[in-house]
Amino acid sequence: MNSVNKARGRGWYLLFIIVFAMVLWPPFYNRIEPTLMGVPFFYWYQMLCVLVSAVITAFIYLRTRES
Repeated sequence: MNSVNKARGRGWYLLFIIVFAMVLWPPFYNRIEPTLMGVPFFYWYQMLCVLVSAVITAFIYLRTRES
């Protein structure tokens, strides 16, 4: 892989900012409503963040791995 392709591949890592923004701003998710099957938003949002971060991490891995 040449240096130009490596530089392009690094751009995918910017998607990690989405994950950080989701979990590092507590005023966004520090509430009870809406509930999901009786589970407060605070808890189910954090579980959603785990799933979203796993999907984003897998996507970035697949896009940046060397063939």
